Amino acid sequence: MSAMTDKYVGKLLRVDLTKGEIDRFEVPEPVLRTFLGGTGLGAKFLYDEVPPGTNWFDAQNRLILAAGPLNATSIGGSGSVSVVSKGPLTGGAGCSQANGYFGAYLQRCGLNGIIVQGVAQSLQYLYVTPDSAELKDAAWLTGMDTYQTPDLIRHEYDCKERELAVASIGPAGENLVKFAGVFFDYGHSASHNGLGAVMGSKHLKAIAITRGTHTPALHDVDRVRELSRTLIENVRTQSQGTYEYGTLNGLHGNGRRHMIPVKNYTTSTWTIDEDKWQKFSGPYIREQFSVRRNSCWACQIHHCDMMQITEGPYAGTSLEEPEYEQFSAWSSAIGQESVTSAMMLSKEVDRLGLETNEAGWVVGFAMECYDKGVLTRVEANDLDLTWGNAESARLLLNLIASRQGIGDTLAEGVMRAATKMGQEARAVHSLKGNTPRGHDHRNRLTEQFDTCISNTGTLETWGGPIALGAAPNWEDIVATNLHDKGAMMFEDSLVTCRFNTRMNVELLSQALSAVTGWEFSWEEGMHVGRRIVHLLRAFNMRHGIAGRAMDKPSPRYGSAPDSGPGKGRSLQAVWDNMLDAYYKGMGWDASGKPLPETLEKYGLAYVAKDLAG
Repeated sequence: MSAMTDKYVGKLLRVDLTKGEIDRFEVPEPVLRTFLGGTGLGAKFLYDEVPPGTNWFDAQNRLILAAGPLNATSIGGSGSVSVVSKGPLTGGAGCSQANGYFGAYLQRCGLNGIIVQGVAQSLQYLYVTPDSAELKDAAWLTGMDTYQTPDLIRHEYDCKERELAVASIGPAGENLVKFAGVFFDYGHSASHNGLGAVMGSKHLKAIAITRGTHTPALHDVDRVRELSRTLIENVRTQSQGTYEYGTLNGLHGNGRRHMIPVKNYTTSTWTIDEDKWQKFSGPYIREQFSVRRNSCWACQIHHCDMMQITEGPYAGTSLEEPEYEQFSAWSSAIGQESVTSAMMLSKEVDRLGLETNEAGWVVGFAMECYDKGVLTRVEANDLDLTWGNAESARLLLNLIASRQGIGDTLAEGVMRAATKMGQEARAVHSLKGNTPRGHDHRNRLTEQFDTCISNTGTLETWGGPIALGAAPNWEDIVATNLHDKGAMMFEDSLVTCRFNTRMNVELLSQALSAVTGWEFSWEEGMHVGRRIVHLLRAFNMRHGIAGRAMDKPSPRYGSAPDSGPGKGRSLQAVWDNMLDAYYKGMGWDASGKPLPETLEKYGLAYVAKDLAG
């Protein structure tokens, strides 16, 4: 194979579904140096092309799938892709990443990304090769799930699994469920803030991209290989549990610290028989259910096996290995104690095309309402929603994906469903409308604060809870968020997998230099990441989705836990103090709006003019 060019370039497809037109264009090198790719490039196009007043379902909204400069290299997990849009849960920016192969195949087809705009008259899918891109009729895929869709498209082109990467939506996306996701090759999901609903609103069922024949140009091949080895050796020696088991041991590790969600935050302690608890361990799951390895691009971590349930009522079911957040959502969060039922429900949310965290919170909320008698069996479509009823949870997920009965209300997400049902006191969410990841953040306070101040509908910072210890004071929580801010956005612009890199900004900056030939330092990497944070914040401010009133948790989310390191403790009394300190540290005003001098410092003077207007 020959390199597609002698340097890193940014070639994108623009797909106008309304007109049925597809164009290729190139991003100038200064823009690439400023925003890199992935989330950074997506944030730029989102800000520049989606004006205030645009609804998430409007033709004017963009759906951007972007790779970055490290994609398709030897660096582990460099097949990842970032998806950016204006999302339905918060009404603000949505930025989510999925691992797998799609990002690598974009690069191998000579592309950095795809910008989708407009709305097709009928259901379509996009087929991309190195030499062409074509919209095709997808009526025959209507209603198909995210396992069936890639299989059927591959069959259409007589392709094997690794010859064609497919991004698709399931029934939930077609029916505009506000927490529908975009799924890549079965279980890899870019779903936070309802990006699958955006794809469904555009009548786009899938994007299929061939493996391609181009290899990205590398400025220093030997250095890239050396850094690849260093990064994976860091995982092997510093995160051996992740290296061997991915996230399968996460439920046990977080459970010991009272950091798993239990029954919609009604408690922080999960009481479960020891024999059932042990079945949620990585060794048991691997030994009992694994069928074959299913690694992502250039990944050596033992993660994401293909599995088959071998016991219980769901024996024979094949699925991709559930992530930690799937296990927490479908066990403790809904009071469900069977590992095989949790596996079944994990596949069900993927198959239907739902984001697993929001889905778990929605089902847990519904079960608490049922338990307290404020949701009757008749109102619940005759489902028995007692805590832990896995089969009723499965049926409820299908009602949500099809927007039938009670499912139509719950398809709006926790915040809106709780408001409609008059049960706001039981709802766990930020005041922007997104729910937490799969933890009890009341004992993981750095992530609680980050989730509420985030611009993306999910976490924006990573790493603080362990570094600070179990029960940090509020000043340290703010300081850690300020210190780490930008690192995650930098990596998501490259685009690589955190399990492979441990978000090591120094080594990632060196890798970026080795690939592009740019002299890129840790300081510049953090600067780029901060630039993206400010830009997304400005986008949300212009769209009315940010600021002090929304940077807060709901009463239940911000409540004091009954056990764990944060027992009896809540940040609510000092929350405004935290916002004051955080805004000041970020260079924002008292309302949370970036100051002109801050935007100018990060090369965003044109944004400052917009916010002043």
